[in-house]
Amino acid sequence: MEKDKKIKLGISIGDLNGIGSEIIIKTFEDNRMLEFCTPVIFASIKTMSFFKKHFKSAINFHGINHTDQIIHGKVNVLNVWKESVSINFGDEDVKIGSYSVKSLEAATKALKEDAIDVLVTAPIHKHNIQSDSFKFPGHTNYLAEKLGGKSLMFMVTPTLKVGLLTDHVPVKDVPNYITSELIHEKINTVYNSLIKDFRISKPRIAVLGINPHAGDNGVIGEEDDNVLRPTLEQIKSKGKMVYGPYSADSFFGSANYKNFDAIIASYHDQGLIPFKTIAFGHGVNYTAGLNKVRTSPDHGTAFEIAGKGEADYGSFKEAVFMALQIFKNREEYEEYSKNPLKKAPKKS
Repeated sequence: MEKDKKIKLGISIGDLNGIGSEIIIKTFEDNRMLEFCTPVIFASIKTMSFFKKHFKSAINFHGINHTDQIIHGKVNVLNVWKESVSINFGDEDVKIGSYSVKSLEAATKALKEDAIDVLVTAPIHKHNIQSDSFKFPGHTNYLAEKLGGKSLMFMVTPTLKVGLLTDHVPVKDVPNYITSELIHEKINTVYNSLIKDFRISKPRIAVLGINPHAGDNGVIGEEDDNVLRPTLEQIKSKGKMVYGPYSADSFFGSANYKNFDAIIASYHDQGLIPFKTIAFGHGVNYTAGLNKVRTSPDHGTAFEIAGKGEADYGSFKEAVFMALQIFKNREEYEEYSKNPLKKAPKKS
């Protein structure tokens, strides 16, 4: 990409009855953001004008119907639908959920076709998006199908990065999902992401156990000894600095996580509860492993405060900057991979 050309940052609107519109507006009503990227909101100018009026914002939108009409220096709104939409903040509404799907599908298509460079997704409501034509538990699974690569939910801040072996699966099914093949895949995804996306040349990765106390030598379950531990030894023997399994209950409280570049948890809450306790409000949900860059804030639709003007936009803003930085890091990685004799800049 030309150095003076702004990165085109696509934004899916999320659930219209949630806080997505508010955090988007709060982020981009600061004109200085347009120095870093060119935002393209996939929604409709009618809908965004309603939100502008509701939140008494001075933001200016530039309505477009096609991605070839994107103008740098403007907050572009691509019309995915034309009709007026009745917004009822805080309501769980399947019809409203269908608009978040329309926005996501249009934004993903644009990303796949390189009409935009990166994607930041505002929060959706997982129940409201379900239909006969859309049966995905969330963004990650949908993007994994539509884009190339192996997806992994990677919760990140500059100093804490947590990946998951399993994400949106019932706790009772977790041990059945965790196979040697899955462990290899997820660790490779995290390892490669740390190198390409975050410019960490020799990543150190910790893996948390499946059972309490990592099984206590088989006393509390055999999965750690029979599956997880031998697989980690295989991976370590190939030169990767991978350690564990660690007992999850004390790993974060003891600050042991600070000794590693990333931590991989066995299941959703094991990783996300400590992450959100430590980093809530400035963490970013990054979908690692795809051939495109997608980030989102570390929170949900927050129906309880939607429309009240109380939403904290810090995590969404961090998601924007994270997407831009990862995009640049990937470009640099590709450039220096093609010319290994050219010295890569040091990680800031």
